[in-house]
Amino acid sequence: MAHSHSHHSHNHHDLKGRNLLISIILNILITISQVIGGIISGSLSLLSDALHNFSDVLSLIVSYIANKYSKKQASLNRTFGYKRSEIIAAFINASTLMIVAVYLVYEAIIRFFNPKEIESGLVIWLALLGIIANGFSVLLLRKSARDNMNMRSAYLHLITDMSASIAVLVGGLLMKYFGWFWVDSVLTILIAAYLIFMGYGLLKKSFKVLMLFSPDDINLEKLRDAISQHSEIKNVHHIHIWQLNEKETHMEAHIDFYDDILLSQFDVILDKIEKQLYIDFGINHVNIQPEYQKDDPKDIIVQD
Repeated sequence: MAHSHSHHSHNHHDLKGRNLLISIILNILITISQVIGGIISGSLSLLSDALHNFSDVLSLIVSYIANKYSKKQASLNRTFGYKRSEIIAAFINASTLMIVAVYLVYEAIIRFFNPKEIESGLVIWLALLGIIANGFSVLLLRKSARDNMNMRSAYLHLITDMSASIAVLVGGLLMKYFGWFWVDSVLTILIAAYLIFMGYGLLKKSFKVLMLFSPDDINLEKLRDAISQHSEIKNVHHIHIWQLNEKETHMEAHIDFYDDILLSQFDVILDKIEKQLYIDFGINHVNIQPEYQKDDPKDIIVQD
């Protein structure tokens, strides 16, 4: 069986790039507006939302560049091309979410003990602007975020910022009608907590892919047992499984055969194994080293 690889049309890539570019422009406009409005109104939550929007701009730019690079073809010195560029972008973006969150908590604690009167009217209008612009960006990236870690990282930045703008709006209304200026700091901490909650899962997943960890949904012992059911196979050992990206899962292993079979016989067995691994485990690139009475470690995992 020919190795199964996932391919996306150029039109789909171009659409993702266009949507990212629109989102970048919108977030630049939001950031500038919220920085000016935050300084004039004295609202920390508005400034924190602006800071988050600025991190969105950076993350979207990273995602845009990664999206462009991921389309580049493989070459003699880059045999995998740039297929991991979007995973790196997801890791960077998730990391920035966590860093921004910690900084917001620090600023909110200081402001909580030193509350200031805030121009709530301006906060309300700029929060509405953030909700509309980020809401539109979220809709643009929603479809692409379902099956692409890079786009999902950009999508998370935008959806958390839209949520932050909603929180700022609520805070602005409470300050305007009840004079609860301490709400500004509390909302900032809630925004930060939400960023940490949303960013941690993506950070963990992208880290696992970059570290070549086996996918969580693949049990190596079950996989070995499944391959060993073929009557010609004596032992399956020295297994490595990793994800190149979200679409490609690779496996390499040594297989010990009972008999000294012909190469043509091995090809027939390999074809069956490839189909089995693709259907049952989602592995679409298989590299098998056949062995016969070879004196080497037979453990499922062998430290190279």
